[in-house]
Amino acid sequence: MSFEKLTEIYDLLYERFGPQHWWPGQTTFEIVTGAILTQNTNWSNVEKAIGNLKAADKLSPAKLHELDRDSIAELIRPAGYYNVKAKRLKNFIDWLFENHNGDLNELDALDTHSLREELLSVNGIGMETADSIVLYAFDKAIFVVDTYTCRVTGRHCLIEPGAGYEQVREFFESSLSQDAAMFNEFHALLVMVGKNYCKPKPKCSGCPLESLHHELPEYL
Repeated sequence: MSFEKLTEIYDLLYERFGPQHWWPGQTTFEIVTGAILTQNTNWSNVEKAIGNLKAADKLSPAKLHELDRDSIAELIRPAGYYNVKAKRLKNFIDWLFENHNGDLNELDALDTHSLREELLSVNGIGMETADSIVLYAFDKAIFVVDTYTCRVTGRHCLIEPGAGYEQVREFFESSLSQDAAMFNEFHALLVMVGKNYCKPKPKCSGCPLESLHHELPEYL
């Protein structure tokens, strides 16, 4: 039942919004950096910060490893909370050099679970950020959960009210085929419907999932 319902939701969202081409980034490290910087800000601000790093020719683990935290903070200022994010980015880079010789290929060689667990050991990298890196930077099948994911699935009675991150992630992963490309697209599509329709105050009229609303308890 869960598979059929999630597939129906995916198909309706894909039909309306089309492919989302996530995650923007020309290199693995750019995607990793974007995942760390996008916490608590919008993507346009992250793009400006990444643009600063590129303009300064610092968008690589080796070159950022040479910089102190204050210098990184100045470069990523447009991303907001730049001192906190500079610390997180520096923590990741220092960890990468201490544990993997500064080589992202060593991370790519890890299996999905091991990579996730190692990323979660880095101070400042939480579950959503770690999973975004695993899925979008390293193309490994893990489902990224965010506020939009919980809101849409909660309102469609697919998860229990107040379900935690891991519970929601495991629901998706146990209900769908382990397909990184599909997980990538599904998460991006849930963000789209969450931003445009399934807001804190829902805008149900015109929602791509409106045809499913009659199945929900409040519509019976």
